[in-house]
Amino acid sequence: MQSNLYETDFYAWTLEQAKLIKNGDLQRLDADNLVEEIESLGKQQRQELENRLAILLGHFLKWDYQPNRRSKSWKATIREQRRTIQKLMQQNPSLKPYLEETIVDAYESGLDLVVRETPLDYQDLPKNCTYRLEQLFDPEFPSGLNEV
Repeated sequence: MQSNLYETDFYAWTLEQAKLIKNGDLQRLDADNLVEEIESLGKQQRQELENRLAILLGHFLKWDYQPNRRSKSWKATIREQRRTIQKLMQQNPSLKPYLEETIVDAYESGLDLVVRETPLDYQDLPKNCTYRLEQLFDPEFPSGLNEV
């Protein structure tokens, strides 16, 4: 019955699983689906980190390759993404070992963002990320950020 509820009414299934755990009724838990959902939650945190990094890296590229179009909006986006990434890392310190490899993946999405939102094309931009890890969180980077 629990698996059926998992497939037909996910919200009700989550409420039921929480109630079973609170009551210590572990024998009735839908363990297979519960394990799958817990693993999925962890993956969502890593995906959130990658998405935020992609937006940040994309805006670094836009900032560097379109200096004449710099705006308060870009500055605000850079600040917001930095703050959100730092908060995510504080709440999930076990993501830190994945940061470098996540930057590599996020850079690809950052390139897509730039190509989608600007006249620039892939050949106009570095194929690989040229930004260093410490630059991601440096409030003085990129240059000119505090002048807009």
